[in-house]
Amino acid sequence: MELHLEGKVALVTGASSGIGRATARLLAEEGADVAVVARNESRLRELAHQIETLGQKCLVLSADVTEPEQCDRVVERTVSEWGRLDILVNAAGILETGTIESTTLEDWDRMMRINVRAVFYLMHICVPHLVKTKGAIINVSSVNGIRSFPGVLAYNVSKSAVDQLTRCAALELAEKGVRVNSVNPGVTITELHRRAGMDEETYRKFIDRSYETHPIARGLGRLAQPEDVARLIVFLASPDSEWITGVNYLVDGGRGQTCFR
Repeated sequence: MELHLEGKVALVTGASSGIGRATARLLAEEGADVAVVARNESRLRELAHQIETLGQKCLVLSADVTEPEQCDRVVERTVSEWGRLDILVNAAGILETGTIESTTLEDWDRMMRINVRAVFYLMHICVPHLVKTKGAIINVSSVNGIRSFPGVLAYNVSKSAVDQLTRCAALELAEKGVRVNSVNPGVTITELHRRAGMDEETYRKFIDRSYETHPIARGLGRLAQPEDVARLIVFLASPDSEWITGVNYLVDGGRGQTCFR
């Protein structure tokens, strides 16, 4: 499928690893120039080199998306560099464990600040530019936004908020030609769970269990890789999906259709 992204400009947060990194690379493979955003500048520069070897331009923007002033700078630099913005991918996010009893107010606020507030603000400041290009926004949510799981309370709520933000913004921006969708992965092999505090033994057991909770995993003999999610993001960013908006897409190997924990 030709996704027709030549001449398009994309801004991808969380691009130093995981789904954000895979998405930035695939966007470049389809012809887009990409501004990559994360706090780890050295990882971004490695990615930029890969993108440039594909013949596309890459703008490295080290920033903390929880800081509004840094978000402003990121968007201003991107538009100044290329004169337009066609695609916003909000892939930055964190996962932390905690129940209704153990989650502190500080834990709650940190989760909402990174997973929801930053997504809202980047959408807010990018919309004027996306209206000009009739562009697209894709937010990286989770199966946890659609289904309820114990032990990750604040994360679940934050991703549900992202899903609702996606649907509401899609309705509000439809008349202006801007599409807004989310992708909702299940367990994907990234650094997310280790960063949430899992040691190697706990992570190994979690991965083994995931083969039971994701119906297609045993059939395929694997769990999801970042590219499995990135391919859908890139499609939703392309003109080939211009009749799709306001949808929360499960990319979870069937997990959301089961009652498995």
